[in-house]
Amino acid sequence: MSDVLERLSKLPLRENLRGLQPYGAPQLDVPIQLNVNENTHPLPAEVSRAIADEVFAAAQLLNRYPDREFVELRTRLAEYLGHGVNPGQVWAANGSNEVLQQILQAFGGPGRSLLSFPPTYSMYPLLASGTDTTYIAGERGAGFELTPESAAAQVREHRPNIVFLCSPNNPTGTALGQDVVTAVYEAGEDAQTVVVVDEAYSEFRHAGTPSALELLPGRSRLIVSRTMSKAFSLAGARLGYLAAAEEVTAALRLVRLPYHLSAVTQATANAALKHVGALLANVEDIKVQRDRIVDELTRMGLEPAASDSNFVFFGGLRTPSKVWSRLVEKGILVRDVGISGHLRVTAGTEAETSAFLEALEDLLVEDRAQR
Repeated sequence: MSDVLERLSKLPLRENLRGLQPYGAPQLDVPIQLNVNENTHPLPAEVSRAIADEVFAAAQLLNRYPDREFVELRTRLAEYLGHGVNPGQVWAANGSNEVLQQILQAFGGPGRSLLSFPPTYSMYPLLASGTDTTYIAGERGAGFELTPESAAAQVREHRPNIVFLCSPNNPTGTALGQDVVTAVYEAGEDAQTVVVVDEAYSEFRHAGTPSALELLPGRSRLIVSRTMSKAFSLAGARLGYLAAAEEVTAALRLVRLPYHLSAVTQATANAALKHVGALLANVEDIKVQRDRIVDELTRMGLEPAASDSNFVFFGGLRTPSKVWSRLVEKGILVRDVGISGHLRVTAGTEAETSAFLEALEDLLVEDRAQR
């Protein structure tokens, strides 16, 4: 690999890409994988069969290009989102990462900037680099909170072209209040800042936690992005989408590749959207396991953050890298996000969650006995 990197350094690569590492979590062959916030519940059999039928039907026409405007899919997504969203306000691409990339292609680029607030989704600076957009790392307060006043002040200071707000935030799991979103939007009025609320984990929010979809009317620079990877158990299908003013989706048509959503992808997503009830039943089970993790980690003397997502970010560890390695030895993979004293774990099935909690408690007991 070092030889490849040496040869890479001799290529005429763009300067802002030199020295970067590609995004990717460790992919280890262990029995329990709770590191990348996948929905670990398999698709219900009825949904798998429906997808197979839809894909089989689509396969009969694979010699033709797919529907470039993916009208059926946009119609079904708009119906799912509600909040008065119409199909013209919906856009989709191959995963929410491509959705965000297209936003940067349309509104970012050389001489333009993206502001976000670490710790947050680690793809944001990589997407910025890939589109030659200047990345500005904002600041959060103690406990990783982001207040309306602080966020708005940073927008006024930096005058970014785009702001990414992750809610619920990854890796902390906490949802932003509507006051943060509105404060950022208003602070960006003078610079005409495009505000993107990344709601990849929205379906896992606690009851009563609002969505930024409620704020769309009258805000032409506001975008709410979602994904079917998490709640819909379709990480392997790669389908992300957004809702925004129709002029935003018109802008994205200028940068999308022709026929960017395959007929197979469209068929898969359409089939899943016909079985929303069966898929979201798993979401409720995941939320139960997430809350269980928070309660149990608190009992163990650790410091889990309040979570509106399908994962839990927790602190109070003296040597998180050692705990991570010991868990791997026990066949359990969680995520070391590189934040001192912290790890992140996905809420899995009841059995997976139990195995994680039991293994972690055993390690903590051993660690305390050795002090």
